[in-house]
Amino acid sequence: MVDAARARKLADRIQQIVAEMLERRIKDPRLGFVTVTDTRITADLREATVFYTVFGSEAERADSAAALESAKGIIRSEVGRQTGVRFTPTLTFKHDPLPDSARQLDDLINAARARDAEVARQAQSATYAGEADPYRKPDEGEDGGAAGGDDQA
Repeated sequence: MVDAARARKLADRIQQIVAEMLERRIKDPRLGFVTVTDTRITADLREATVFYTVFGSEAERADSAAALESAKGIIRSEVGRQTGVRFTPTLTFKHDPLPDSARQLDDLINAARARDAEVARQAQSATYAGEADPYRKPDEGEDGGAAGGDDQA
């Protein structure tokens, strides 16, 4: 097994190489607007998983996945050439659901804020169902509450 810092450095370098390859050298028309979000590599440096997102529809996402699969060999050979490691890790491309999840969470938070604003708006014009101050107070005509102190002695 390899040092975790070395594995992280190699994963970062693989991410850079893959992003440059997709931007400059891969000319597949099926490849949409792909962003490489993260790369993870196993502890033995044999397998690398490249996470990506695609800006567009489900059809564009599927086309980009097919383009990445077909370009996997070219990308892997370039990774091996630029990193200089003894064994070039196999590449697996995986769609990153994180941006979609974040977008869904943002929508839920915005809906909760809207409901909170509605409740606050309704609370401004609300009145009490009973008295405004429902707590008992000692009668002001009596000893000023001194009788309560005699009961405890």
